[in-house]
Parts: sequence; C-alpha cells; structure tokens
Amino acid sequence: MANLEDISLSGACIQVDAQIPNGAVVQISYPKGEFAGVVRYCMFKEIGYFVGVQFEAGYKWSRTSFKPMHLLDPRSLMKRAPHKMKPNLPTRQTS
Repeated sequence: MANLEDISLSGACIQVDAQIPNGAVVQISYPKGEFAGVVRYCMFKEIGYFVGVQFEAGYKWSRTSFKPMHLLDPRSLMKRAPHKMKPNLPTRQTS
C-alpha cells in the first residue's frame, strides 16, 4: 500500500512504510489500470519513505487516464488569487 504524493508524464513519487531499493521494478495500480516503473530514489522523511518511480517505456500518465482525487493544478490558484494583495499589517491601538 502506498500514498501517491506526485505524478507526472514520466514518473511518480509515492510514500510507503518500508524502504525500496534503487533499481527495483514496481507497479502502481489504480482502478482502471497500472503503471510499471523503476525506483530512482528512496529517502526517509519524518513520516515514511518517499520513493521516486520512473515509468517504463509505454507507461505515461495523463489526466484523462487517471486523475487522483487530490490532484491540484497550481494554475487554478492563480485564477482565484486577487489581482492586488495588500499586506496584513498589525494595527496600532491608541488609548
């Protein structure tokens, strides 16, 4: 079992509980299919191992084939941001 942290056309980053060696072949399954790839890095951070997987030839991610529920397009944040942002300065109270 793994948590998907990030995904791109050519690979993904997953979070797992156990270390996976570089060069290991892994499969990432989702309801309508799977991706096969090779581990390129595995590093421990506070809450688990973060594993970089490079997809093998013939496996490419696209939003139409698989869209994670937590996928965030940073461009959508720009559309919602106000044009001019005012700094939130503390107010000074007078007696």
